Amino acid sequence: MSFLRYLMLLSLIAWIGGLIFFAFVLAPTAFQVLPSTHLAGNLVGHALGKLHWIAIISGVIFLASSMMYSRLLDGTPHVFAMRHVLLCLMLALTLLSQFWIIPHMDTLRAQVGDFASVALDNPARIQFDALHVWSTRVERAVLLLGLVVAYLTAQQLATR
Repeated sequence: MSFLRYLMLLSLIAWIGGLIFFAFVLAPTAFQVLPSTHLAGNLVGHALGKLHWIAIISGVIFLASSMMYSRLLDGTPHVFAMRHVLLCLMLALTLLSQFWIIPHMDTLRAQVGDFASVALDNPARIQFDALHVWSTRVERAVLLLGLVVAYLTAQQLATR
């Protein structure tokens, strides 16, 4: 039982901690330290792809261990417990970003190259900037949902 609790917490820590590190340390530092926004964007894009895979694996581990924990404790996996529903939403948003938003941004980046040298009214840049806004919103939503899942999980574990 304690191993399942450990897996639940470890998977949430990896996912939420990765998001916090990415948003508040890696991305801002890359754009401050690297000599061009093109290089910083490439670094951040590659890091985000790796973070998404950590998130996907962590989400699956959390769901499996949390449902097993509930099953062993209560005799039912509580599939529709709020923490599970919200975590599935987090996974869906992460998959949307990884397999739709980011590939579209990568395609535009490959077509244009360095967006710093492209006019602000260029259609490809406008589309890229719009996708970037959506990417940021999705990551923000995943982080906020993750904090709620962490709270609900802590609440669930405290009552046991």
